[in-house]
Amino acid sequence: MHIPPFENENRPIIDADDTRVPLNYFNIIKLSHGQSFAYSVPGYETAIVPATGTLTINVEGEKFDAIGNRGSDVWDGEPEGVYVPSGAKAEFNCVSDQAEVFIAGARFEETLDPFAVRADDLDLVQYGSDDTKTHRKIKHILGQKQHGKVGRPLVSELYTVGQGGWSGFPPHKHDTDRLPDETRHDETYNFRFRPRNGFGMQLVQREDGKVGDAYHIVDGSTITLEKGYHPCVVAPGYEMYYFTILGGLSQRSLVQFFQPEHAWQVETIPGIKDMVAKFK
Repeated sequence: MHIPPFENENRPIIDADDTRVPLNYFNIIKLSHGQSFAYSVPGYETAIVPATGTLTINVEGEKFDAIGNRGSDVWDGEPEGVYVPSGAKAEFNCVSDQAEVFIAGARFEETLDPFAVRADDLDLVQYGSDDTKTHRKIKHILGQKQHGKVGRPLVSELYTVGQGGWSGFPPHKHDTDRLPDETRHDETYNFRFRPRNGFGMQLVQREDGKVGDAYHIVDGSTITLEKGYHPCVVAPGYEMYYFTILGGLSQRSLVQFFQPEHAWQVETIPGIKDMVAKFK
């Protein structure tokens, strides 16, 4: 489903127990210098990730200073964040002129320990090629390096490299728990484009052999994915970014199932197998 950009007024875009993607939680918070925001989401562990700006974050009395180092947009520096255990109370204060903050969550009942993810803690992956129109970079914020410290969420930033091209290709899905071939992971995206008037398309084929849905995505679009094969594409001349939340039903490691009639192209895309492994 496509949720067009709107002013959410610091209220969840995807709330707990959402009927579309019940394993996900997503909010965008906008603050000015000195303003703060507090929240708790029972049954969901979350990550606080500044899209822009710098925060001081307090999680149940544990303080994390100077989180976030980006200025004008998500291309302006590396991401940072703080992991918030399930149901914990978190409060953050804007110490820059402005801040836009992503809160990403996944359903999980156990309570673990909070921690910060600094730029040096990111797991960086680049794969694909200009020739195959699949060149992109992934910055894992809660990725393989944090395995064992979190319960269910995989939180990443994905960038097209160059201008134009496909992402999430070959078409793949992860809507059914049937190990070892596939896991059930709900997924939520928030898109940004450079320049901001850029656009793309999110495809979702919900049933094999039938024509699927195509959504016109623009700067600020949110996409929820609970079922189906779902590649996306950005128009020539524009760069695309999307903030990605994955929440697993039975495990954190993601097992993607590539659409059989297109799966042969896995062998043509440089580095894609390493990319798939990083979601484990």
